[in-house]
Amino acid sequence: MNVLKLTAAALVASAAFAGAGVGAAVARDQIQIAGSSTVLPYASIVAEAFGENTDFGTPVVESGGSGAGRKKLCEGVGENTIDIANSSSRISQSDIDLCAANGVKDIQEVRIGYDGIVFTSDLKGPEFAFTQADWHNALAAQVLKDGKLVANPYKSWNEIRADLPAQPILAFIPGTKHGTREVFNEKVLVDGCKEDGAYDVLLAAKNNDKAEAAKACMAVRTDGVSTDIDGDYTETLARVAANKNAIGVVGLSFYQNNTDKLRVATMAGIVPSVETIAKGEYPISRPLYFYVKNAHLDVIPGLQEYIEFFVSDDMAGPNGPLAAYGLVSDPELAKTQAAVKARTPMGPLKK
Repeated sequence: MNVLKLTAAALVASAAFAGAGVGAAVARDQIQIAGSSTVLPYASIVAEAFGENTDFGTPVVESGGSGAGRKKLCEGVGENTIDIANSSSRISQSDIDLCAANGVKDIQEVRIGYDGIVFTSDLKGPEFAFTQADWHNALAAQVLKDGKLVANPYKSWNEIRADLPAQPILAFIPGTKHGTREVFNEKVLVDGCKEDGAYDVLLAAKNNDKAEAAKACMAVRTDGVSTDIDGDYTETLARVAANKNAIGVVGLSFYQNNTDKLRVATMAGIVPSVETIAKGEYPISRPLYFYVKNAHLDVIPGLQEYIEFFVSDDMAGPNGPLAAYGLVSDPELAKTQAAVKARTPMGPLKK
């Protein structure tokens, strides 16, 4: 790791929020960050390096889930609110509306790289070769059987497809507050629903309302086969360790750091890896972000410097410590670096 020590002195802690028009007397001397458990290890690596290599304090990084982090970002402006929200899914219009209602107007969207969502199981268990349709058939509340939608009858993987292991279906998936769940819903359940034909039947049943059909595709069975994990991936790992038949849905980087305990399934014939995600071959990958409250940039000591440090080649480049941990480096990192330096706020969401 070749991280240059920055020479910029800390901003004076007496820089007032009031002077910036945001209504508090004295700035904090530590950056406050919350959000995604997927982004957490990357942000923690950067925060530690930032504290060691600059004259600023080490940022405080907490988890809680992408949605919860974005909600905290949008609580308002001032030293009692966070500066950055980490997120494994893109900010929503409802988040932006909440921010605006609470006076948070200029937000930077910073894409740090890419990660994959992978399907892990006990290291000594059988190998799995999944498709998205397999997972929709395993977890959906209703599935297509003999041309009709029925309550999900499947108990074992080999009932869905004969060449899958004769192992009970037991899944630990990210809870609904996690950004990973949003991506899982869209790229696994909805795509799988389209693949197995259920989407077309649901679309017809919903009077061609695509949003309602997708919502029905994402409805998960409630008979104990699928369990939401509201904690971080370490909880998923513990559940898989205690239930040898279980499949745990986690981020690629987490799996790569636990290969002594877990094996990983292929998806649509592709082994998940940094290489297959970088090439666009693995079908379930997503960009990772953090969101910055621009009103805090000249008030919280080191905030602008931290953002630039995070997306530097030394940290987020293909040979940096984040890539070593499992992040797929963004091929457009230079564009992100320029936007961060210019403090460019995000524009309207593209529909």
